[in-house]
Amino acid sequence: MEALKGNCIIGQSGGPSAVINASALGCIEAALGSENVGKVYGAAHGILGVLNDRLYDLTREDPEELALMRYSPSSVLGTCRYKLADFLADDTDYKRILEVFQKYDVRYFFYNGGNDSMDTCSKISNYLSSRNYPCRIIGIPKTIDNDLAHTDHCPGYGSAAKYVATTCMELSRDAKVYNTGSITVVEIMGRNAGWLTAAAALSQVHGDGPDLIYMPEVPFDMADFMADVSRVYERQGDVMIAVSEGVKDKNGTYISSYFSETSRTKDAFGHSQMGGLATSLAGFAKTKIDAKVRGIEFSLLQRCASHVASATDIEEAYMAGKAAFEAAERGVTDKMVGFKRVEGPQYKCETTLIDLVDVANAEKRIPREWINEAGNGVLQPFIDYVTPLIQGETAQPKENGLPRLAYLRRIMTREL
Repeated sequence: MEALKGNCIIGQSGGPSAVINASALGCIEAALGSENVGKVYGAAHGILGVLNDRLYDLTREDPEELALMRYSPSSVLGTCRYKLADFLADDTDYKRILEVFQKYDVRYFFYNGGNDSMDTCSKISNYLSSRNYPCRIIGIPKTIDNDLAHTDHCPGYGSAAKYVATTCMELSRDAKVYNTGSITVVEIMGRNAGWLTAAAALSQVHGDGPDLIYMPEVPFDMADFMADVSRVYERQGDVMIAVSEGVKDKNGTYISSYFSETSRTKDAFGHSQMGGLATSLAGFAKTKIDAKVRGIEFSLLQRCASHVASATDIEEAYMAGKAAFEAAERGVTDKMVGFKRVEGPQYKCETTLIDLVDVANAEKRIPREWINEAGNGVLQPFIDYVTPLIQGETAQPKENGLPRLAYLRRIMTREL
């Protein structure tokens, strides 16, 4: 199929990661090098940048500064959580998107995000198709939660998993230095899938880490939790616990709501606000066991820790962005870039393309057979799965001992 001639937009959406900018860079550099693309625009704060006609002209950025995106965390273009309605019910946003695309002769659109971002891509693709507007739309995966369906893993997960495992190893040492009993509860991101929390098991493998790990894939029971904690505490005098923020009881109620109303607050996509579970569980344990307790929430730290990013993750993230543009240029649309493992004794990953409709709003969870029978730890198949994803050290440049991050000029098209 003949390549389209015109301009392109890339946007970032949802929660950031340590490597989301590496994915954006892969796409941006491929587009800048294409004879079919005149201008490369960045949407300020995701799809809101398109709706508000706030676009950065990335062709005016210093290539050396752009290159630093490979090692810079968070979303340099800005992100958002904005849900598009079904255009058959309300096409207001879609008319505006088409208007902006026509204004800037946009023929390529790339959206870098997770489940909800793929839903946005799919909706825009369907609308533009219904209006016979030629535009190639490709989703670039991103999520530390690792819960996108039909891909082996997601850019961002390997680095976040490495941070979780490393920090759990270090916390384990610190929590056990005193000769008095202690209970430490670590809260890790994961609303409906426990991939990131399960990564804490890597620290166990190497000798220091949580004694108990709880994930949303298995219903959480407070009585079983206290029985587990009491058993470990009686045996060794201290306990370290890793728990997913989104663990629920057998009725589907978030455990965090037992202690707070916070989880009833919803975002634009209907997701509950998480946080505070570690402190609550630690306090509950204190009422049953006379020990020093700590509740530690990793919060944003686990998704912005570029200093401990996985080199494998960085390179695969860049590869995903580059593959997205190359697919669009050769005529592909309405797809998401995914990863598949190549069979063989050594880990190797290749890109593939997945229908957006198959990814949008679908979630991939840890197979139950990878979790132990008691539901408080993981088994060897999970360790084998995640270990290759955390390999390699970041080559992040430093200035005066601190990371040298990308600082773009962010020149608005309306300022030209």
